[in-house]
Amino acid sequence: MGCGMSHEAVAQPISQAATLPAAWRSGLIRLAAAWLALGAATWSEWATMFRQWWDISTYNHILFVPLIVGWLVWDRRKELLDIEPAAWWRGLLPFAGAMFVWLVGSVAGVNSVSQSGAVLGLILIVPAMLGPRVALACAFPLAYLLFLVPFGDELVPTLQTVTAALVIWLTHLSGIPAVVDGVFIDTPAGLFEVAEACSGVKFLIAMVALGVLVSYACFRSWRRRAVFMAAAIVLPILANGVRAWGTIYIAQSQGVEFAAGFDHIFYGWVFFAIVVALLLAAFWRWFDRDPDDLGIDFADQLDGKWMTRLAGKAAASPQRHLAITVAIVAFFLAWNIGASRVEAALPDRIHLPEVEGWTRVDYTPQVPWQPRLAGADHALIGRYRDASGREIDVVYGLYAAQAEGREAGAAGEGALVPDSPWRWVAPWNGSSVGEGEELLAYGQLRRHAVTRYRMGDLETGSPTELKLRSMTSRLFLTREPTMTLILSVEGADGETARATIDDFSADAGRRGEWMDRIAGLR
Repeated sequence: MGCGMSHEAVAQPISQAATLPAAWRSGLIRLAAAWLALGAATWSEWATMFRQWWDISTYNHILFVPLIVGWLVWDRRKELLDIEPAAWWRGLLPFAGAMFVWLVGSVAGVNSVSQSGAVLGLILIVPAMLGPRVALACAFPLAYLLFLVPFGDELVPTLQTVTAALVIWLTHLSGIPAVVDGVFIDTPAGLFEVAEACSGVKFLIAMVALGVLVSYACFRSWRRRAVFMAAAIVLPILANGVRAWGTIYIAQSQGVEFAAGFDHIFYGWVFFAIVVALLLAAFWRWFDRDPDDLGIDFADQLDGKWMTRLAGKAAASPQRHLAITVAIVAFFLAWNIGASRVEAALPDRIHLPEVEGWTRVDYTPQVPWQPRLAGADHALIGRYRDASGREIDVVYGLYAAQAEGREAGAAGEGALVPDSPWRWVAPWNGSSVGEGEELLAYGQLRRHAVTRYRMGDLETGSPTELKLRSMTSRLFLTREPTMTLILSVEGADGETARATIDDFSADAGRRGEWMDRIAGLR
């Protein structure tokens, strides 16, 4: 009986494969070959993304994205067979654009850009190999593949600040006296921190992915889709604020340890499930589309005049079309390899120079502070003191090139040291040198820090500007070193720190030239 069911179960797929039109069989083979070439060239990006999906809880939900896309395509398989796939010459241009995005991100060491390029290449190969009609019919599934790119870490500081504001408002509303200092909330039960893990970013980005799917599958009205998406974004932010407030509220009567244990148990998929249930329950009555009856996208546009003009004539030789596609991949791979080997010449040794009015003294911080400059070819840290006793810490990093694992301004790099007593409090705009950040150790000791970057003639405090310059430099095979300068004052209030950093900068002279002299460029 069991064997009979097994034979019967495999008979249907074999029958379907035998009736698959020849155009689809050859088209899918070419698509698979193109994907294989792309995967070989962008293997590093896919391996990095998979590790993030598997190891980081913020991105665990991405493991379901391929299954969702597979279901969406399978659901429209009958309609797709009525479309004749064909190699599309014009589709090679947007595919080459995706490869350029991958190249730019890869040579600059910006994972989010290189990963986006790799995923865009995966998507845009489909119209190039199978034609624009097939791509339009699968517009949503293909677009949904963009959720394969891990994103959201850049939202953490903002979400920490928003959560802290919600928590202090609810804490005061519930009658508990509290004082907020950046992301720290001081209550009678103790000092609470809205840490990165409590920012709610993991639930927000998972809810966005779910919200987009539900908006597509369960609504026809664009107005309802927009309202639902707005709710899918706002609700997890508000719910996370309520959850954090609940932890503080419980701690006032049951103690911090009990509240922390409760929050550890509750703050997970249970919390996410409750938020999802509330969202779906609120909009259930307005669902106006059956998820089992999705059909192909833009069915009424597939034979329109604009589509006929766009599709043009099919490639006369699909094999030659595939060969050109692989050649495009090989071209950008070779460019990437060449750019990744470009490094600036650096001196064997560097040192912090003398500054008029300031004396070098031993670096003896009250709490250990060693900014992270991973991959820097040279790194220096020193302390200066002026005649009035004011002290400033100077950190300098010099890089021959920017690449993965050696990126100035990357997440986890700079003044805020991971896995240390130092915690981020809030942005600090107190110095004329530029925007900085305020740090706190053990809830008592403050440190103010300002970070600047230098590359070529660019001197900026923006990691984004630095990355854009790095991209341009590497693409044109220009050998330019990168410099990081951190000026920091420990144990002082904001006003004192501002004056100390401003006075030291004025005495050191033009900052860009000062940084260049340390690197031996002047």
